[in-house]
Amino acid sequence: MWKKEKIETPLAPIKIANHKYPFSQGWKVGEFVFTGGIAPEDPVTGEVIKGDIRAQTRRVLESLNAILEAAGSSMNRVIKVNAFLTDIKNKPGFDEIYREYFPTDAPGRTTVEINHVGPGILLELDAIAHCNPS
Repeated sequence: MWKKEKIETPLAPIKIANHKYPFSQGWKVGEFVFTGGIAPEDPVTGEVIKGDIRAQTRRVLESLNAILEAAGSSMNRVIKVNAFLTDIKNKPGFDEIYREYFPTDAPGRTTVEINHVGPGILLELDAIAHCNPS
């Protein structure tokens, strides 16, 4: 029997400003954590941060790190990442910052260009990571 535990941390966006749709930062299920889509919002205000793809990628990966730590995991336990860029021309800048967070043995990753995430948002990503069982 598996157990589903909601993950929340104030170090990552809990709700998106001016939006009332259902959102979860992540769920821990057994030995794995599954994050929701993480966009570059400020964790305090919920507003999209200003900046280029590098600044937004760093914010997203800092939020990912906080969610994983709240679940008892870490960046080095990430197995899979799905990255959604609104302009594939931003991929080199995204990759530059991504490498800082995953310098060796990077997780499996899918990177695709999508039409729209939200106003001012250049990327969104989600991840699956291994963690200690509850």
